[in-house]
Amino acid sequence: QVQLVESGGGSVQAGGSLRLSCAASGRTISSYAMGWFRRPPGKEREFVAAINWTGGSTNYADSVKGRFIISRDNAKNTVFLQMNSLKPEDTAVYFCAAPGGPYFYAQTRDYKYWGQGTQVTVSS
Repeated sequence: QVQLVESGGGSVQAGGSLRLSCAASGRTISSYAMGWFRRPPGKEREFVAAINWTGGSTNYADSVKGRFIISRDNAKNTVFLQMNSLKPEDTAVYFCAAPGGPYFYAQTRDYKYWGQGTQVTVSS
């Protein structure tokens, strides 16, 4: 069983940056792909970014490509999401997730473990 805890959310003005962290416990995630999702107010949960188990391959939603960077530190059992040039439409609860295998996916149904989420609010 894997427990995931997100941190680093907060309020920021448009154009600002935040760095989210996802700390895993219960077992090592070094053999797992990891993903970030978000749920904007009144909307469904959506894919943001994912990284494979080595960190050598990543995937991003078109809406965040070029602004967000996903990375991982397997020694610290932690995954990060660097968010730059934030926009009001990035406002959402951000979730860290693990599919339970080495390859990443963009669908929520393919992820087995989820964190509780961290709120990100971007004001104009």
